Order: sequence, then structure tokens, then C-alpha cells
Amino acid sequence: MAEQSGAQNAWDMLSDEQSQKHITTGAGDLNDILGGGIHCKEVTEIGGVPGVGKTQLGIQLAINVQIPVEYGGLGGKAVYIDTEGSFMVERVYQIAEGCIRDILEHFPHSHEKSSSGKKQLQPEHFLADIYYFRICSYTEQIAVINYLEKFLGEHKDVRIVIIDSVTFHFRQDFEDLALRTRVLSGLSLKLMKIAKTYNLAVVLLNQVTTKFTEGSFQLTLALGDSWSHSCTNRLILYWNGNERCAHLDKSPSLPVASAPYAVTGKGIRDAVSPNHKRARVT
Repeated sequence: MAEQSGAQNAWDMLSDEQSQKHITTGAGDLNDILGGGIHCKEVTEIGGVPGVGKTQLGIQLAINVQIPVEYGGLGGKAVYIDTEGSFMVERVYQIAEGCIRDILEHFPHSHEKSSSGKKQLQPEHFLADIYYFRICSYTEQIAVINYLEKFLGEHKDVRIVIIDSVTFHFRQDFEDLALRTRVLSGLSLKLMKIAKTYNLAVVLLNQVTTKFTEGSFQLTLALGDSWSHSCTNRLILYWNGNERCAHLDKSPSLPVASAPYAVTGKGIRDAVSPNHKRARVT
């Protein structure tokens, strides 16, 4: 009866959740505060100031989702929707090389056993499995998100959709704020549905803006109030002196926590510094 009505019991939901693999960020401390990494079937918003590493993390996830199953990954593909023109193919190649070096370091001989191992572990293979969309207006962004369901129906191995950044064109071009809120609400519901229906992660990179509250200006994520319901998890990237840190600001099941991370030549990795501290739960 339950299956016919479309209902699912809570025990099955918990078992399904616990069996889900996560997409590694490349940094162990960051994975820890996220409960293992970026979750499939959920929408994760990642915000921060320019230069803190949002796009770097987005590219890293587009590479890491492709780590073959035999090496502990999902063996999936990625959709990258670029609204700002910040996606650099040369950097994607570097991050793919870094990911491959890490795999070979942890599994020095296993790729030799499988005939497809050597072919899979080539930067060109990783780049070929990122479907890239360049968006130049909010109308294009709406059209591409509406097209995603058809695209994902034809590309069932996609395991992550990244939008970099989700609010850029809506801040630049939209004058009717009430209409903007309604359109964004519709897009967020569609993205949540896509994440659950196709068992993939949706990652929304977001900019920060200033907001005047209680007599002072404070940094807040762009379209904060009207967009706040749009994600399951929210991660805020910020500078702590010269160290990059990530703060898990919202999660349905994980505690608020912070962890340092680094942007290296190989991509996102654990921070290595004299004052390096383990993930801090607050």
C-alpha cells in the first residue's frame, strides 16, 4: 500500500540516507563538519567574499564527483552552470591532475588491475565529464534550470549540479523585487526536486553583500532573506587572518561548526599551518 501511494516510511528514509555516499571536498576537516562531504539529494549553498575560494571549491567538487567507485567515489559526472565567467579550464585541468595524484598515492597499484583504470585516471577524462553551461542573463539561467530535468533524464550518471553564482544576474538585472522573489522561489523548489528525483547534489555558490542592521553594516549572503529557505545546508567561507575557514551555518542534522581549509596548486586541501586546529563545533 505504501509503495502504491508513493509514501515511504521513516526507517527506509534513514537507511537510505545512511547508505548515501558523499562527494569529498578534498579537505578532511571540511568533510568532517559536513558529515562526510557534500550530500546527494540535498541543496547546499556556499557563500563567501571574493577570493576566498568559492569557485575553486565548485571546480573541486566537479572533479571529485568523478572519482571512480573502486577508489571510494561516486563515479558520476557534473553539470557546471557558470553565470560570471569564472570557470577556467586550465585550473580545472590542474585540479584534475591533483585529484589523480592523490588517488595514485592512496591506491598505488589498484588502477593497474582494471583495464579501464588507466583510461579513467586521465585529466582529459575528468574534463570530458563536466557539462558546462555559460549563462549571460537571468532569462538564460531560468531557461537552463527549466531544461535541466530533460537533460538529466538523458544523462542519468550526473551526480552534481553546480551554479556559480546563483544570484549574480538576479542582483544585476532584476528591478521588480517582488517578482524576483517569486521567480527565485520557483527556481529553488525546482532545484530541490531535481536533487531528490535524480539522486544528485545541487551546490549553489553565492556572493555576499552588506546589510545595515542594528546601527552597523554587516556582511550577509546575497538575497539573504528571500533566498534563505532555498537550501538544505549553508556553508559560509571567510578569512580568519590569513587563513581560509568554512562555517557550517545551517544543516538539518549537523551541529554548527567551523574548520580551516587551504586553496593549493592541487585544489582544495586541509590547511597546514602552525595554528592549525581541528574542526571546531560551536
